Amino acid sequence: MAMARRSASRLISSFRPFSLLLQPLDDAPSLAAAAAAASARRAMSSASALRVRDEKDVARWRDSMERMRNIGISAHIDSGKTTLTERVLYYTGRIHEIHEVRGRDGVGAKMDSMDLEREKGITIQSAATYCTWNGYQVNIIDTPGHVDFTIEVERALRVLDGAILVLCSVGGVQSQSITVDRQMRRYGIPRVAFINKLDRMGADPWKVLNQARSKLRHHNAAVQVPIGLEEEFEGLVDLVELKAYKFEGGSGQNVVASDIPSNMQDLVTEKRRELIEVVSEVDDQLAEVFLNDEPISASQLKAAIRRATVARKFIPVYMGSAFKNKGVQPLLDGVLDYLPCPVEVENYALDQNKSEEKVLLGGTPAGALVALAFKLEEGRFGQLTYLRIYDGVIRKGDFIYNVNTGKKIKVPRLVRMHSNEMEDIQEAHAGQIVAVFGVDCASGDTFTDGAVKYTMTSMNVPEPVMSLAVSPISKDSGGQFSKALNRFQKEDPTFRVGLDPESGETIISGMGELHLDIYVERIKREYKVDAKVGKPRVNFRETITQRAEFDYLHKKQSGGQGQYGRVCGYIEPLPSGSDGKFEFDNMIIGQAIPSNFIPAIEKGFKEACNSGSLIGHPVENIRIVLTDGASHAVDSSELAFKLASIYALRQCYGAAKPVILEPVMKVELKVPTEFQGTVTGDMNKRKGIIVGNDQEGDDTVVVCNVPLNNMFGYSTALRSMTQGKGEFSMEYLEHNTVPQDVQMQLVNTYKASKGTE
Repeated sequence: MAMARRSASRLISSFRPFSLLLQPLDDAPSLAAAAAAASARRAMSSASALRVRDEKDVARWRDSMERMRNIGISAHIDSGKTTLTERVLYYTGRIHEIHEVRGRDGVGAKMDSMDLEREKGITIQSAATYCTWNGYQVNIIDTPGHVDFTIEVERALRVLDGAILVLCSVGGVQSQSITVDRQMRRYGIPRVAFINKLDRMGADPWKVLNQARSKLRHHNAAVQVPIGLEEEFEGLVDLVELKAYKFEGGSGQNVVASDIPSNMQDLVTEKRRELIEVVSEVDDQLAEVFLNDEPISASQLKAAIRRATVARKFIPVYMGSAFKNKGVQPLLDGVLDYLPCPVEVENYALDQNKSEEKVLLGGTPAGALVALAFKLEEGRFGQLTYLRIYDGVIRKGDFIYNVNTGKKIKVPRLVRMHSNEMEDIQEAHAGQIVAVFGVDCASGDTFTDGAVKYTMTSMNVPEPVMSLAVSPISKDSGGQFSKALNRFQKEDPTFRVGLDPESGETIISGMGELHLDIYVERIKREYKVDAKVGKPRVNFRETITQRAEFDYLHKKQSGGQGQYGRVCGYIEPLPSGSDGKFEFDNMIIGQAIPSNFIPAIEKGFKEACNSGSLIGHPVENIRIVLTDGASHAVDSSELAFKLASIYALRQCYGAAKPVILEPVMKVELKVPTEFQGTVTGDMNKRKGIIVGNDQEGDDTVVVCNVPLNNMFGYSTALRSMTQGKGEFSMEYLEHNTVPQDVQMQLVNTYKASKGTE
């Protein structure tokens, strides 16, 4: 009997749920509480384990991001950007021998990977690479200096956290230096300056430093003093650490530290005091120590310079000669010491779900993925898209969403770029610059993992200023020709392709003669298509100068349904400083025209503005106001109202006193003083307005505003006037009204060409 009881109790205890059911009901709440407490304990322990794991991850990510720099190297043409990048890659072990731009050995600089770049000795495309220096990863983008390729600089600066502004110690602050500095300011980029070419005749770093203060309004000071100049340039004195550095070995790879030469003590003391004073003006902590006359240690000064540089209140100035392999390693140390890491930079996105509300991105890998496609390239394996990751992590095989198109895309291959070579990687996190293959998108698109719907603010894309008519010589190569134009248009937002409606010719538009020449040459080389090029054409615009009324009735009756549409209103010029170039206002009260026809009317006016009546160029800065109209119950249609609005604009356009606008270029000339009279006389002939005239040693620098139409073939004319010693650079300034005689001439030429067709 006892045995039976024991076996029964064992059976009940082995089935716990049943044993609970057999207990009295009063005990049930206490048991439920115990179970809840146990599950809470389990949840807490798993949460704490997760938190520990997360904290470890965050610490690892943070350390990795603090040891990262995204920098660009920008400057005026021929200041030595690519040469400097070549030395940086050599000293950081990315390349094992140095090759020069336009190298006689036929290899050329690593970052100029295109044949055309090596031949012409200029950078055409920005190239990305990465290297390691003192345990830090540095992503570098080398950008073009020529104004025609300004979009490459815009794209690079948009995604970088810091930059090196290279200045020539002989040429000083030149026109493109000012443009590049303006672009850096627009994107709020902290920067260090590097005065290059101290080995050249006439090198004067202190003149350049003062030019940067006056022309670029830089709050800057030198952090180094050169030991000798020109042929006697031997090394540098560091004003922070108070040490002299010389660069020995075949390629300057051995940096030898020594005491400051005795004959330089006074200069070093004076320049260090100037550095401390300039930094104290923008950094309160250093100012306090400085005003108390306490000695300032190297670490205190370094920390103050970093705070001021990251806050964009100060620009440290480095010196050296990249070509002679001097001063590059201290500049790299300066990039690590003074330029910000991705965590220290504020990046904003626009939330598309909240009507483009600005959102500050955390910049950590823990957030949702946000990445910007800032550059496209047609590679051997399809389209290569350069991405800057602002938030989150991207992995090979992940699905990502293009916010601009709404498409879901799988990442087939993820690579890190080294000029035109690539290295496959499995994942990349916030702060990194990577490239993906096989992702169809446009430049400026934003990618997320679907958790958020953010877009990054778009880049500033300048309007093209020059056009050329191009056509393939052989009829068979039409397919390759259009393939080339489509690819270039996708890669470069400043390169536009259109069709002349009258002649049926393909028109390419860009930022200047060199820009379009390079693309014609690339069509020939990369697609084996010989193209016939027409005379360059200027992108004129038309606008109106006064208000004019319109009242037009479009009525057409043929068998069946006719066409009927009447539009009344007025056109007027937009006030100066308006954001848009075309404005349409519907001021109709009541239902004189049914609301479903209004978009067709707007479309008609927009279409009419594509070709003005004076010379057939687009009309801009125009406001169209619709005040009245009439419709027919049966005959009115979208087409009828669209045609009515096209004819209405043509009817009143002449009464609004239209004028022609032409692109005006800001031209900077640098010529020996003996040719100044000849060159300025020629500028006056070209209807140029001289706005600045400076003396720089034996050279005269003339700044003037000249109509682009009068600048064709100027490079040849300048060479012949100055025995090949003059140089010039130009950039788009604005569209301005042409003189009355020029307008008459353009209108007559247009009418004559229309008459012959």
